[in-house]
Amino acid sequence: MALVQLFTNEGKQLHRNPKEIPWDVYPRPKLVRDSFMNLNGFWDFTVMERGRILERFDRQIRVPFPPESLLSGINEHFPENSRLVYRKRFILTDHFVKDRVILHIGAADQVAEVEVDGELVTVHEGGYQHIDVDITKQLRNGAYGEHTLIIRVRDNLKDHAFPYGKQTLKRGGMWYTPVSGIWQSVWLESVPEKYFTAIHASVKLTEEGNADVIFTTEGTETEGKVRLETTSGPLYGELRGGRCNIRIGKDVLRLWSPADPYLYHVSVKGDQDFITSYVTIRTLEIKTVKGISRLCLNGKPVFFHALLDQGYFSDGLFTPASPEVLEKELLGIKSLGYNAIRKHIKVEPDQFYYLCDQMGILVMQDMVNNGDYHFLRDTAIPNILPKGQKASDVFMHEDKRTREMFIRCMKQTYEQLKDYNCICYWTIFNEGWGQFHSTKVYREFKELEKERFVDATSGWFKCGESDIESVHIYGHPYEFEENERPVVLSEFGGLSCRIEDHVFNPDKTYGYGKSETPQTLPADILKMYEQQVFFFIERGLSGCVYTQVSDVEDEINGLVTYDRKVMKVDHGTMNGIANTIFRLFEKCTKE
Repeated sequence: MALVQLFTNEGKQLHRNPKEIPWDVYPRPKLVRDSFMNLNGFWDFTVMERGRILERFDRQIRVPFPPESLLSGINEHFPENSRLVYRKRFILTDHFVKDRVILHIGAADQVAEVEVDGELVTVHEGGYQHIDVDITKQLRNGAYGEHTLIIRVRDNLKDHAFPYGKQTLKRGGMWYTPVSGIWQSVWLESVPEKYFTAIHASVKLTEEGNADVIFTTEGTETEGKVRLETTSGPLYGELRGGRCNIRIGKDVLRLWSPADPYLYHVSVKGDQDFITSYVTIRTLEIKTVKGISRLCLNGKPVFFHALLDQGYFSDGLFTPASPEVLEKELLGIKSLGYNAIRKHIKVEPDQFYYLCDQMGILVMQDMVNNGDYHFLRDTAIPNILPKGQKASDVFMHEDKRTREMFIRCMKQTYEQLKDYNCICYWTIFNEGWGQFHSTKVYREFKELEKERFVDATSGWFKCGESDIESVHIYGHPYEFEENERPVVLSEFGGLSCRIEDHVFNPDKTYGYGKSETPQTLPADILKMYEQQVFFFIERGLSGCVYTQVSDVEDEINGLVTYDRKVMKVDHGTMNGIANTIFRLFEKCTKE
């Protein structure tokens, strides 16, 4: 499967040789226009510690890789009171500039101050959200000519009010090397005075089997013509007041699924602006099937056969070397028979979700946790006393700032990712980390999310309302209990397996069980599925998430090594597991 390229209006590819500019693909697949200046590559770099006043740029860093990574050229984590300072000079020409210039920073961890030509344009908090800012007014002496962009980033990992995932200052076990600074693409686009800032699509299936696709746009451009491509030719609609409705007839309607991940390509021509996008059509609901509550895709029960995906890479940490590396990883997951990924407490670049849309991979997207972690409370007791996991979370993580920060970042994550239909399932809290008032937070999130499945408390500390009964099993048998909600084994497995010469830490490794040799690992994984998955599908199990895609530093329980050079399992065994799961599931859900 080739990586689909994005094109300008003239049909020119919007990316060049990745060896010249890292991650040189159009960063926003859901809203594409012919204006794209990638600022990735080498930037001037310095670190300001307390007491220093002048910024002397004595090093270079390779963006978009975090400074802790090998690919950045820095390979160093700096003290908590430091400010990472990036400088990039760029030239704007009359061929690029329209009326306005917009700066985009995919993500910078945690607090970013952005300055253009000596003037501060924005201060952004949050390490996983996009930063988008109009810099037209700050461009000195008009838009044409050379300009200077400076980004200062502070990352205080000791401040657990900010979402941080599995980053830690003292890595080891299930805790990983921290990531700071810029870790997603930085780019510019130029737009007309009236332009679109977003396009959304919602779908309603009619009783006759047709689909009404309702497009809504944001921005100062609100009128225009919408073109939607189908297998029998284009359909058109008029955009009025930022809204347009196009009906797709049942004779050409294709519903998105892992078996048929069909993308409808869309273009919108406004009075001044022109954009391209795509839409997928699918429905999600919870239905009772033969007396059991099941997750359904396009009206039919679906089993989420998933891998846990932490999204760490040995050379780039949060950021793989190229989109092609990401594509290869996702294709590898599909080749093992999996139809889903649990994206674990990390938000990926938009390209990740575009590829999942394109490949037909169901995504279970976690919110990134904040708040303090305590081993005894959050891991040991729930696993020692698996039946004692119900508890009140009203008084957990009472710090007002921490709670407000989580809610704000949760809503921002939803807004950032809501248009990628591969995301079918959200996880709010994972294993008690930062958990508070889970029912209240669930209800607040459901005010935004009307369609997708929402797992309020994945793992343990189940405290109230949720769409899913979510269970984690490590180190003890699965004592399955029927539930009025769909049941998902949202983490299990984690068998460690050491591959010599492909281990991050030769002296200390970590996992949730062990295979004695690489030769026995496939059989051990099969046995685990037999004991904890196969038998429970008929009783109501609707999904399972095996830990995990790859090794991560000390944690060697991946199906591939951390350097992505050795696949530890064979395709025959893994596809045999998948075939058994889907056969058993179809047998007990077929009407």
